[in-house]
Amino acid sequence: MLKSFVAADSIRLIAVDIDGTLLNPKFQISDTDLAALRSAHAQGIEVILVTGRRHAFALPIAQQLGFNLWLICSNGAVTRSLSGETFHRDLLPQQTCRDLCRMMQEFRGQTVLTFDKNGRGAIVLEHLQLLEVSIRHWLQKNMEYIEFVVPIENALTTDPVQAMFCGPVALMQQALRALESGGLPITVLRTEYPGRDLSIVDVLNVDCSKGHALERWANHRGISREQVMAIGDNYNDVEMLAFAGHPFIMENASEELRGRGWTETRSNAEGGVAAAVECMLRGIPIAPLAAARVK
Repeated sequence: MLKSFVAADSIRLIAVDIDGTLLNPKFQISDTDLAALRSAHAQGIEVILVTGRRHAFALPIAQQLGFNLWLICSNGAVTRSLSGETFHRDLLPQQTCRDLCRMMQEFRGQTVLTFDKNGRGAIVLEHLQLLEVSIRHWLQKNMEYIEFVVPIENALTTDPVQAMFCGPVALMQQALRALESGGLPITVLRTEYPGRDLSIVDVLNVDCSKGHALERWANHRGISREQVMAIGDNYNDVEMLAFAGHPFIMENASEELRGRGWTETRSNAEGGVAAAVECMLRGIPIAPLAAARVK
């Protein structure tokens, strides 16, 4: 619980993760979370979505908010408006990606490359067999963007946004160890959903992260970190939360986010975003809200 709240006029930017944070377990935005963000926007506070999703995949979520906003997508690699205006891109160099594919031969069946383009070819992989079970929902939503290229290196005619490896948690832990020992100039981020036995390991350009992108955007807007509130739930949110002056983690947050002194809000199934926003802007403590869960 916060002992006091911060006046609304001292918060100028609210950064919100999408999956596991803004979206509930049914992949929907709750009415309470939607109302809280719309209220913050009406007060003149900027809301920015900060997600591991590609811009095109995040757009349908952003459009539901009902107001103009910017999105930091692909874990910080692309910052773009709802209307498609690009502020910044931080792409993975082709040669680095080629070296990565060569180094990660053992995980070729779990390898996905994404490119900053519209339509087919925005997502490239060699085949579906080893990915379909792990990320079936994501594949179904993105089939129109997928192109199959064998070998996958042949798709590297331009710099990709990122590479990613998807699969069971234990297998992706092996992939993480391989990446850590590879010595490439890259950023490695992971997102884990233990209940689904799914881990996504994102590989981006060196020093690319949600935190770096949020700091860049705040500086562009003339907003200090003390005026930034951030809400997240997973490992790839750590840098974003560390930058924000007012970090909140979801009750369903991954273990690595705990023990850092960050305020815990309710879960994504219980309007955790709204609870955090109301705590910060209206002084409504989170603990009593959490105790009033729907049975």
